[in-house]
Amino acid sequence: MNTQGKVFKYADNVDTDVIIPARYLNTPDAKELALHCMEDIDKEFVKNVKKGDVIVAGWNFGCGSSREHAPLVIKTCGTGCVIAKSFARIFYRNAINIGLPILECEQAAEEIEAADEVAVDFDTGLITNLTTGKTYKAQPFPPFIQSIIQSGGLLKSLKEGEGYE
Repeated sequence: MNTQGKVFKYADNVDTDVIIPARYLNTPDAKELALHCMEDIDKEFVKNVKKGDVIVAGWNFGCGSSREHAPLVIKTCGTGCVIAKSFARIFYRNAINIGLPILECEQAAEEIEAADEVAVDFDTGLITNLTTGKTYKAQPFPPFIQSIIQSGGLLKSLKEGEGYE
């Protein structure tokens, strides 16, 4: 499983209310919510993000609320991966639960710039900045978590494992 795309870069402590402002949480429709992804920090994000693009951020990405809406809107926008120096623990688990690939890699998050083209190999944890040619090594997820992400989230993974449709 891999992704490749343009980088959208953000600083430290991007909280869940910036990822999806609470004022929009009056609908259960992920596509409608995704129209507001990152709008309080980057009004152009939803207009410019393409399938496979990558968010790169600093420390403590996804801090704040425990709601799953934050990783869900990032995934629904088509974002292929989030790379950060670190993730808030609840965001980290919620991202896995909904099938959003995330990688912690301090050096990549520090050196990769906005608009760089990046390729990510989730099996190996290899991050390649195609713009500069530099590579970075993140810790890949173990196979069972990769399976959850490939299935599209924890519930879908459990249903697949049990033979449900």
